[in-house]
This record gives sequence, structure tokens and C-alpha cells, in this order.
Amino acid sequence: MKPSIKHQASSIPLLFLTIALATPTFALDTELHGFVDGRAGVRTQNDPYEDDRSLTELRLQLDSKTYFDWGEFNARGDLVYDDLATDQDDLDLNTGKGFFDLRELNLLFTPVDWSDVKIGRQILTWGTGDLLFINDLFPKDWNSFLLGRDEEYLKAPSDALFASFFPAIGSFDVAYMPRMDADRYIDGSRVSYWNPGLQSIAGQNAVIDAGQRDEWFKDHEISGRFYRPLLSYEAALYAYHGYWKSPMGANFATGNAYFPRMNAYGGSVRGSLGSGLANLELGYYDSREDSSATQSVPNDEFRFLMGYEREVAKDLTAGMQYYLEWMMDHDGYEQNYNGMFGTTATARDEFRHVLTLRLTQMLMNQNLMLGLFTFYSPSDNDAYFRPVASYKVNDHWTVSANGNWFIGEDDHTFFGQFRYNSNVNLGVRYSF
Repeated sequence: MKPSIKHQASSIPLLFLTIALATPTFALDTELHGFVDGRAGVRTQNDPYEDDRSLTELRLQLDSKTYFDWGEFNARGDLVYDDLATDQDDLDLNTGKGFFDLRELNLLFTPVDWSDVKIGRQILTWGTGDLLFINDLFPKDWNSFLLGRDEEYLKAPSDALFASFFPAIGSFDVAYMPRMDADRYIDGSRVSYWNPGLQSIAGQNAVIDAGQRDEWFKDHEISGRFYRPLLSYEAALYAYHGYWKSPMGANFATGNAYFPRMNAYGGSVRGSLGSGLANLELGYYDSREDSSATQSVPNDEFRFLMGYEREVAKDLTAGMQYYLEWMMDHDGYEQNYNGMFGTTATARDEFRHVLTLRLTQMLMNQNLMLGLFTFYSPSDNDAYFRPVASYKVNDHWTVSANGNWFIGEDDHTFFGQFRYNSNVNLGVRYSF
């Protein structure tokens, strides 16, 4: 059941009380930073299912850190005015909708010399991919990413207990989320998408309303990582027990979307190679409901990526990646897909290949940054381009421009489904 506005909003006074108590007036060892960020964007073509504007928003972020002898307290939140939001007053701290987005509210302490503990709302991440994620199964905000907000907003917050242990054999990290933290997924309210039930692109005419798994200590998630040096590289092993982060499942009878159960296991290696930095990561997704006869759910998958990054000229860095998704038991998937949607023409391929290229050029004494991130899938025959330019006027002011451009031969492929959402954005930020 969706938490009430009153219940969710109860964290807001606590946050600002925390920030107030953390200011130098009340505490000696405190940092208080923040920014005001304004962004406006438009779609570069008509989208029959969405607004012409992609972004019109203003946000104030306050970020407070208070240090004690035994640890530190962190609080960070955004007050948001979003002119395009239809539910600005309907506050939901899990989805980030409404006038306030609580990014962090946590306590970090060291109970023993060989362990650190952080408890509360926090941004969690691991893995080696650059905008490609295999073993990082913490929540992502895909709406922010595709609409042109700052890249930091791709990582959505988790309500978690995060513990690190440092024995002699290596380091262990364990994250326990007592209630599932789902992606802030594409639901059609702001970004149009491929709807397999309609067999067409949809948006505000078919908003996905997946039932949230929100029972405390029942709908929980557990993530673990073990890492240590291996020769001149850092090697890691990962495990996850929880759910697909976006509503990948659908009930045959009702068509309702939901979050199927899954486990994941993987590993990674990262380190210097020649004059650059190389990485390799793989993972196995164990879809624990893939034998269901009444529901359409993802099959088991194997995922793999490898990448290499180096400086190719003065202040010019290039990074390349190859990424693979292999859907196991593809025949069974096509049979279920045909049974539910009456066709296999728009079903996923057994193999999906993606190539990425990131170029970053720093100019004008590092104050001007020009960048381009490109995704290209030769198997889907689609692509996604993310150009960005950012200029630091002084220590306080930064102006930026970015774009999100999608091309694809078919409407049902991963990037092709977003072709009506191509957009350009301008932003101004004042940091303090």
C-alpha cells in the first residue's frame, strides 16, 4: 500500500531540524553546502504522448555533514519546483515525486576498528561499468537520466543498513534494505516508452502503476561484495537477493506489471593496462519466477562487459565499453511472449550487444568541459547520444547544456522506444 503523504512528509521537518542543529551556531565541526539549480528543456520533435517541454524546474539542495568523535551525521535534500509535474503536492519520498526529494539522511560510525556502519537513507553504488550496470543493483532514476537532469541524479537513494568489514583476507560490504528500493522507472508519465500490451509506443495514455513491494522485513533486499587486490588489479565478487528493479513482470490475466523475484551473482576485475585503465565485469541473473505459468517474467540472463579508458591527447580522455546481455531459454520466453501478446515479432532477441564511447575534453584551464557519451547497439540497430557542455564561470556559478538523442529502426528496441523523447536542455547552477 502506498504510504500516505502525512507519513512520508514526516521526514521533512526532521531533515531541516537536523540541518539547523548542524549549523555552526549549534555545532563546531559542521559543513553546510548546497546549490540552486534551474533547468529548462524541450523535445526536439513532437511526442504525441508527452508534453513538448521535457524539463522546467528549479531546485534548492542543502547538504549538511556534522562530525562527532564517534562518527558523522549526513543530511541532504532537494526542495523542488517542477512546472511539469501533475502531482507536485503528492509527496512520495520513494519515487522522488513531489516538492521534496530526500537524498540522504544517515549516521556513519565505526563500532570496532575493523568495521564501518552507515544506517539510514544513502546513495549506494559499486561495480566497474560506466553508465552500464550489472552487479550494481541499487536503485536508479531513469526519468532524471533521460530528461537531462545532472548525471548525479541517476543514482536514486536507498533506505539501508550498510556495513563494511576489513579482515586480513580482504574487504566485505553488506547492504540490507528492509523494504525494496525500486528504480524510479519509466512509467509513461514523463517519458514515452514501448508498451508490449498495446504493441505500440505509449506515454501518458498508458501510465504504468506497478504495485510496490513495500512490506517491511518481508520485501527486503540484501547485497554483498567481497573485494581485494589480485596481483596489480582489484578483484571483486558480488551477490544479490531481491527483485528485478523495474516492473519486468506482468500477470497474464490482468496485465498488471509487478517486480519479480531474482538473485544475482557476479564478479569484476579492474586495474591498469598499458597507459590506461581496464575493467571486466560479469553477472548471472537468476530469475526465481521464470517457471510461472500465470505470469510473464524475465528469464535467467548472463551479462558481461569490458572497458578501457585512457588519455588520448592533452586533456582529452576516451573510454570504450562492450556490453552483452544473453537471455537464457529464449525459446521459452518467446512462447510466453506470444501467449500474452499474440506475436513474437516485437520480442527481445536472445543476444543484445552494446558498444559505448565516452569522450571528455577539458579546455580553458579546466573550466570548460565538453563531453559526448554514445550508446550503439548493432543487434537492435539503435543508438543513444548524450552530448554535454559545462562552463565554470567562477567558484559559484556554472552554466551547462546537454542533449539526449535517440535513434532506432524499430519502436520496440531498447533505445528505439525513446525516439520521441529526444531533448535539449539548458541549466544554471549557483553553488555555496
